[in-house]
Amino acid sequence: INAEYMGEMVGARLIAHAGSLVSLAKYPASTVQILGAEKALFRALKTRGKTPKFGLIFNSTFIGRAKPKDKGRISRYLANKCSIACRIDSFSDFTGFGDKLREQVEDRLAFYDNGATPRKNVDVMREAISSLPPTTAPAASTPSASTPAAGTKRRHDSQEEEGKKKKKKKSKSEAPVVQDEGKKKKKKKKQPAEDEEKKKKKKKSSKVVAPVAEDEGKKRKRKATEDDEKKKKKKKSKAVEPQAKKARRE
Repeated sequence: INAEYMGEMVGARLIAHAGSLVSLAKYPASTVQILGAEKALFRALKTRGKTPKFGLIFNSTFIGRAKPKDKGRISRYLANKCSIACRIDSFSDFTGFGDKLREQVEDRLAFYDNGATPRKNVDVMREAISSLPPTTAPAASTPSASTPAAGTKRRHDSQEEEGKKKKKKKSKSEAPVVQDEGKKKKKKKKQPAEDEEKKKKKKKSSKVVAPVAEDEGKKRKRKATEDDEKKKKKKKSKAVEPQAKKARRE
């Protein structure tokens, strides 16, 4: 479709620049329009100038046929139809849209030249689908005898899977309850032993603290007695000195 619509050379260059047909189909129309003019685009963004209007698409004959003032408009329209053609080529096996897309671009050029209103895209796509052979045309989904059975089987399977999941969730929710009861019993058994250990620790701590307090009291008493003895000695020395002076005088 892309070769019929854009031309073999332009289509090959676009695919080669994008890397593959799938990656080109994933690009939006605005990227397809500027594909190949990345340097000019970034230069324009840096210098705040005018961005390019076309890249590799410029080699198409449609842009050469357009007037200078309409080249930007037709390049945008051409990139739009090119992206549609790439998606049809990469994601389906239908062949018959290329001629219709080419006719749309021709109508758009006539509209720019003469002002003739082009056909709508919906009408053109309907004509393209109707022109396809019955083997390749996308058939509408018709209910068959096998489809209801398949649908009921899928529903039945899905219901069974949901029931199994619910049972598993219930079993998982019940198991922790049993485990919690066992843990509670173990905790109750451990609690008396833990209480006894705490009491022993408290007793030890009280025994250790009490002697320390006694030692501090003894030290204070010793200091007080030593201070008293020093004071008494000073008083005695003061009382003895005057008697010694009197004896010397006599």
